[in-house]
Amino acid sequence: MGKPLEVLQGTLDMLILKAASLGPLHGYGILLRIQQISNGRLEILQGSLYPALYRLEHQGWITSEWGESENKRKAKYYRLTAAGKRQLQAEKEKWSLMSEVIDGILSAVPEEAR
Repeated sequence: MGKPLEVLQGTLDMLILKAASLGPLHGYGILLRIQQISNGRLEILQGSLYPALYRLEHQGWITSEWGESENKRKAKYYRLTAAGKRQLQAEKEKWSLMSEVIDGILSAVPEEAR
C-alpha cells in the first residue's frame, strides 16, 4: 500500500459527519475512525480536523459534551444531530451525483468528445 491520500477539498465535513453517525467520538477518535474505515488510505491532519469540528458544531450538525477518554483524560465527544443526519444524506447524494459526472467525463472516448 502506498502513501495515504489527502482528503479532497470539500469532503472533510462529509467524512466527519459519517464518522460521527457511527457513534459518539472524541476529536482524535474521529480522525482514527476515518482512517480505519478507509483502511488507512486517507490521511486527515489534526490541523484540518479541529477547525472543521468547530465549524460543524457552529452549524448545528454535530453537538459535543465533555467526557473521559479511554486513557482517563478529559475529552470532548461529538455526536450527530438530526440536522447533521439530514446534511449527511444531502452530502452523500451530492457526492454520488458528482462522482457519476466525473466518471462519465473520465470515461469519454474521442468520438464522444465532439
